[in-house]
Amino acid sequence: MKSVGKATKDAPLARGVARLKEIPSGIWALGFVSLLMDVSSEMIHALLPVYLVTAMGASMATVGLIEGIAEATASIIKIFSGAISDLLGKRKLLAVIGYGLAAVTKPVFPLAGSIGWLVAARFVDRIGKGIRGAPRDALVADIAPAHLRGASFGLRQSLDTVGAFLGPALAIALMALTGGSFLAVFWVAVIPAFLSVGLLLLAVHEPERPAGQRKIRFPLSFHELRKLGPSYWLVVTVATLFALARFSEAFLILRAKMVGLPLVLIPMVLVAMNVVYALAAYPAGVLSDRTNRINVLLIGFALLIAADVWLAFSDGLLGVSIGILLWGLHMGLTQGLLATLVADTAPSELRGTAFGVFNLLGGLALLAASVLAGTLWDAAGAQATFLAGAGFTALALLGLGVVRWRAPGLGASHHG
Repeated sequence: MKSVGKATKDAPLARGVARLKEIPSGIWALGFVSLLMDVSSEMIHALLPVYLVTAMGASMATVGLIEGIAEATASIIKIFSGAISDLLGKRKLLAVIGYGLAAVTKPVFPLAGSIGWLVAARFVDRIGKGIRGAPRDALVADIAPAHLRGASFGLRQSLDTVGAFLGPALAIALMALTGGSFLAVFWVAVIPAFLSVGLLLLAVHEPERPAGQRKIRFPLSFHELRKLGPSYWLVVTVATLFALARFSEAFLILRAKMVGLPLVLIPMVLVAMNVVYALAAYPAGVLSDRTNRINVLLIGFALLIAADVWLAFSDGLLGVSIGILLWGLHMGLTQGLLATLVADTAPSELRGTAFGVFNLLGGLALLAASVLAGTLWDAAGAQATFLAGAGFTALALLGLGVVRWRAPGLGASHHG
């Protein structure tokens, strides 16, 4: 009886491992492309604000302006790059251009002799991010079999997020080893960036455009946007509302600092959150392929409410740490799945446009959420910020209920 019980217990793990073996090599390659570029970017971005202020003499207002312009630029470009990939019927070319632009900016950071050069490098780097985002996600959807779509998006998200915590961790280690040399860290960051582009060129093979697939002439026209369909627009509406609840992780850092986390350990907030995020994203995708994506999303939304409430009312470091880990868990159960639902609902010939619109609206909502969170924090304190986040998440939960009612088959298992 014990062996039967053990076999039953190990079945989900065995299924997850089996799914990993079935996922096409192109998905794995795209995941490692994302991982390597994230390692490079996060090594620099983790230190850049401090470098700008201490080594270049920039003001905090300048830092904020640079980051705001950079992220807004990336969000706006995503919609056009996705549409162009539909117009051309090619995804990989735009992904290579986007990753290539990001790679060639990396040597500028250690070579820059003025703030102007750093601003230009950051700006071009974000242009690269904007160009690659939607075509890359559309390429994942094109390569992944329908019954492995959740697992494929989950795997790419997991590997991407591994880069998000390895980058800052490597930056911390290298700063310690080099006696605090920013330039040494910036030069090391050049290596994974160019490896990322090389891997994309050599290991990712774009599938042929299906015979008879409709050609798109004006992807962003009202006529084509209507063809995305009501189910797609329901998903995007809920995702945008959810993004209003998911403000910048900078507020997690501020919350940890409030309860006494030492400054030298501050980077560990994002490292811990991203470790949980990376561990959860792939299993969440596998689960969504076997059950229903909407059900998994409901759990993810509920976890964000729990994280917000915990962060609003916890006094000590342990309580805030639990809230941060719950935040990472909700990210793992939602971000890859929302992208998967976009792939499920959008016509294949319009996937680039679909991901572009999805990323643009989500990015703008996240920007608005961060401004609102900061305003609430200044006016009424941390508790008000996190409770507002819980409130927006509750609205997004209601939105999922509307999706379930209006599109009852959406998110159903494609598992064969």
